[in-house]
Amino acid sequence: MSFPTQITVSPVSGSRQLSLFIKLPRQIYDGLPGYVAPLDMEERDMLSPKKSRFFDHGFACYFLAWRNGKPIGRISAQIDSLVLKQPGPRTGFFGALDTAEPACVPLLLEAATKWLETRGVERIRGPWTLNSNGQSGVMIAGQNEMPMIGTPWHPATLGPAVEEAGFEKAMDLLSYSMETGPQAERANQIPANLRQRLGKITMRGLRLKHIPEDATILREIYNDAWADTWGNVPLTSNEVESLLKAIKPILRPEQYVLAEVEGEPAAIALVIPNMFDISGDLGGAPSPLGWLKLGSRILRHDFHSARVVLLGVRKKYMGTALRAMLPVLIIDELMKRGHVLPYRTIELGWVLETHTGLRNLIERIVPTPYKTHRMYEKILAQPEA
Repeated sequence: MSFPTQITVSPVSGSRQLSLFIKLPRQIYDGLPGYVAPLDMEERDMLSPKKSRFFDHGFACYFLAWRNGKPIGRISAQIDSLVLKQPGPRTGFFGALDTAEPACVPLLLEAATKWLETRGVERIRGPWTLNSNGQSGVMIAGQNEMPMIGTPWHPATLGPAVEEAGFEKAMDLLSYSMETGPQAERANQIPANLRQRLGKITMRGLRLKHIPEDATILREIYNDAWADTWGNVPLTSNEVESLLKAIKPILRPEQYVLAEVEGEPAAIALVIPNMFDISGDLGGAPSPLGWLKLGSRILRHDFHSARVVLLGVRKKYMGTALRAMLPVLIIDELMKRGHVLPYRTIELGWVLETHTGLRNLIERIVPTPYKTHRMYEKILAQPEA
């Protein structure tokens, strides 16, 4: 489609344009304060239909914005069959929205919207890449904070441009940076007699000889914990297996926290080291020497920060003291493991602004979020009665 501004938006066609789509953010954001390029390899794993497990249950169309033969923006439009099974309006997503030029945003959103409308979508939400189990939101605050794995970076102009294009705020996602030192441990200190009153609770890490079984436990608890939560899409077994396979070179037993109550799995957390710690100075496409440096840093586990990517407590504990205390015990365990692992900070991210219970728990230790990402939505058609 063509516009008077000489900007054109067209679907991605062929492997060369797909490669361009994947690499585009580091090309258009290069040199902007606070931006650090992720590895192209990681982006390809997330977006390529041949690699991403999203395409087991969803389909997408990618678009590029051009001006004078030069790409200046991108967006995806996608439909997830797991979401269509949920009650409410037929919801489709936009994602992978990146541009440094606000004038490009309404044209990209129009292309994604039209693609979704022709497929019967009644509500569009985003940005999600490619659903809520991937990168989420437009960065509203925190552009100059440390980069974190799985967290998108955007210039401050992008959010306002989305709103000017007719999309409304749906939800803010908050991220907190928690120090693992003595001060944080004191803030989260749990009285010994309280532990005793809660019953027999044990903590363990990942069993390297039983990764498939522990992956199943992780998926079951996480899906049970977050079912019916705003925006949630259940994790599939393939997605969890793919995640653990991707992080296997940097995976240590201490990064997996399982809380068991009377021997039954009750709560779970998975922590992933921040790849930016060891790749941030190498660029998105490292040289051969850069790849050697990266491999050496992985072997030494030269990370100083990490992110909690999955955290959940079984719904059966809803309304009980354990429901409130299990996340506290999980965080306490993460702090203790900070003495074993090299992480000086751990990010607790994607906390819904409406999730006051979890926010109150975290804000006893970290009073304010250090990054905010915003989700948007637009009603395209009223669902049929």
